[in-house]
Amino acid sequence: MTAWIVLPVSLSAFSITGIWIVYAMAVVNHHVCPVENWSYNVTCTEDLPRPGFPKTCCTIQDIPLISKCGSYPPESCLFSLIGNVGAFMVVMVCLLRYAQVIEHSHRCWVNTSALVSGCTNAIGLVMVGNFQVDHAKSLHYVGAGVTFPAGLLFVCLQCVLTYRVAVTALDYWMAHFRVALALGAMVSLVLSGIFFIHESFILQHAAAICEWVFTVDILVFYGTFTYEFGTVTSETIMAGLQQSHHGSGVILDPRARGSTLGGATKGLKSPGGSSTSTHLNCTPESIAML
Repeated sequence: MTAWIVLPVSLSAFSITGIWIVYAMAVVNHHVCPVENWSYNVTCTEDLPRPGFPKTCCTIQDIPLISKCGSYPPESCLFSLIGNVGAFMVVMVCLLRYAQVIEHSHRCWVNTSALVSGCTNAIGLVMVGNFQVDHAKSLHYVGAGVTFPAGLLFVCLQCVLTYRVAVTALDYWMAHFRVALALGAMVSLVLSGIFFIHESFILQHAAAICEWVFTVDILVFYGTFTYEFGTVTSETIMAGLQQSHHGSGVILDPRARGSTLGGATKGLKSPGGSSTSTHLNCTPESIAML
């Protein structure tokens, strides 16, 4: 067990709790208030003319988009903080996972792509958090257009990597669970995009629900890395740093991972059991590159 085990679950707990606090603050301050016969994205102000009888702000029937909740102070300040801190924690999780997969096997394009997509997701989070939709709409939408697809790509690639490095039955169950989360995120993101482009209040409401589902789903997925991070050590980090400066390889078929062709190898423990996991293969070509 290492201190890194706290990082993924902290990311999930901090972000999920934070966005719901932002939502509650927006309700209390009446900064999101759908009004009957009005556009969905109407902001409640004291001098706003209100034809007809206004609906209750942010009830379960009128859930706003997450970005609308963080448009105005004081909740916009907390929204920016969540975006910045969350982005930093996402980068840390991505780097540790990248190094851990390298420790299990050779560096490969799937692992590298997961690292790039995860860091891209973090950049988008910073943009979304610091450029509020009502004040810098173009930049906010650029950030959202970056962070949502990048987050989905990251979880999909991590599903592949989880199967590749799985050893025990519990490892495979975790892989199955992540696939379920990834499918849920994909469906919710696609539906949110389809509903969002329509002006209908009902479809805008559905888009907001799908956005909340997608966000919570992705954050729960990040939290599942607690399962593996209990085995992260300083050697794991060194493995990632060393492989970042040397030659690339491919992840071997699970049936071939246990074999070695020469050189010293290091056994890794699976978080799901005490059995020896995959090894680093040292070929003559990789030794020469080192």
